[in-house]
Amino acid sequence: MSQVMVDVHGVHKSFGPLQVLRGVDLQVRAGEVTVILGPSGSGKSTLLRTINHLEKVDRGWIGVDGELIGYRRSGGKLYELKEKDVLAQRTRIGFVFQNFHLFPHLTVLDNLVEAPVSALRRPRKEAEAAARLLLTRVGLADKAGAYPRQLSGGQQQRVAIARALAVEPKVLLFDEPTSALDPELVGEVLDVIKDLARTGTTMIVVSHEIGFAREVADTVVFMDGGVVVEQGPPEAVLDAPRQERTRAFLSKVL
Repeated sequence: MSQVMVDVHGVHKSFGPLQVLRGVDLQVRAGEVTVILGPSGSGKSTLLRTINHLEKVDRGWIGVDGELIGYRRSGGKLYELKEKDVLAQRTRIGFVFQNFHLFPHLTVLDNLVEAPVSALRRPRKEAEAAARLLLTRVGLADKAGAYPRQLSGGQQQRVAIARALAVEPKVLLFDEPTSALDPELVGEVLDVIKDLARTGTTMIVVSHEIGFAREVADTVVFMDGGVVVEQGPPEAVLDAPRQERTRAFLSKVL
């Protein structure tokens, strides 16, 4: 059995009086794809943001590839890491946002090269060569010199995926990667994610695309009210859910 790559243990997170995560446990094995489904406000995106410490947890802990994220443990207590150490950890956790988050003033190639050069101290020539290979992989080899504003939404999201891959992360996190796209552009982004799945990239994908989850996921997780209600293989969770809350959700979206 493959190793646990992402280990979420008893994670709680509140914003003021609003409890968003209420004791979430989740394990994702190396090379597997986990798709998280759930209604708006169920805590899916917040969970993703805690995994790379964009949001600090109130209780619990998260490990990636055996390393605590955002904290160090000493004498049974957790102490928050310095920002530079958190930034170093984030280079091992790729994040693809809903709205691309590309640097508008940089070309496509420079968007991909920026983190490997500045954060990982790679020689620029080496980073550029790797970036061009990634652009070929996502079908955008001819767009290296373009600026984000010159691309369609689907192309911008494929650049964002390539940029996340440029630091060779241990795991890729996707937060509703197709929700900001026109319907006819969704397929081109999902095809890139499917290709990554075939090559054994560890991924956690928050999505409302049920067909994608059925085709690509090793594990489907259904969240509601800040907790994991149900999880298992797609055929179990999507076709024969055990929990009434899961059945009610799926009856509205299938």
